[in-house]
Amino acid sequence: MQKQIILASSSPRRKELLEQIGLKFIIHPSEFEEKLQLDDKEKTPKELAIYNALGKAQKIARHYKNALIIGVDTIVAFQNHIIGKPKDREDAARILRLLSNTTHQVITGISIFDSDRNRALNGVEITDVTMDRLEEKDIMRYIASGEGEDKAAGYAIQGMGSLFVKKIDGDYFNVVGLPIHHLYKLLYKQWSGYKFYEKNFNNLINPVLSRNCFPIPEIDEKALATPK
Repeated sequence: MQKQIILASSSPRRKELLEQIGLKFIIHPSEFEEKLQLDDKEKTPKELAIYNALGKAQKIARHYKNALIIGVDTIVAFQNHIIGKPKDREDAARILRLLSNTTHQVITGISIFDSDRNRALNGVEITDVTMDRLEEKDIMRYIASGEGEDKAAGYAIQGMGSLFVKKIDGDYFNVVGLPIHHLYKLLYKQWSGYKFYEKNFNNLINPVLSRNCFPIPEIDEKALATPK
């Protein structure tokens, strides 16, 4: 029986990225209550991102008997402190002033939960983002645009916020909200425990993407390991 792919997120950016690669999936937003800050159990931003991603996937697993559920959580960290979404315009200005002329990390935890085998495969992607020195007038103009109101750290790299980004070191799509390459490797690795998995996995991808132009990736076990 064909496995379903479930995206446990209502993010329009993640939906768009998955549609762009031709993945066949169902959207089922998770009601899992995320942790927003570090605590005694999740002591690092990486651990926090994985905790939230796994929790989102597990929360909806009971609704599906034969599915791979994608849980994703993207957070922004600066000097090991979590930078969330701005509470209001004043908070947005504070965050952008804080990030001005510095480098912060965008960290995405991914969990692929197999509802049939009750097994999760987790990974984490980190991208360093260096911001230019921001003038106060530019901060105020950007905040007035409203673009960053619902974004972690108060900016969107795929929009006008890109004007503030001096450089990135890592996966651009991770900053948008979903590291596609890492997700693809995790999906393939999770799928690989099944007989005839290659045929079934490739059927998930839009038929216009042939085997030749969409190769099976080499699995980097170290990169896929859940951080301790």
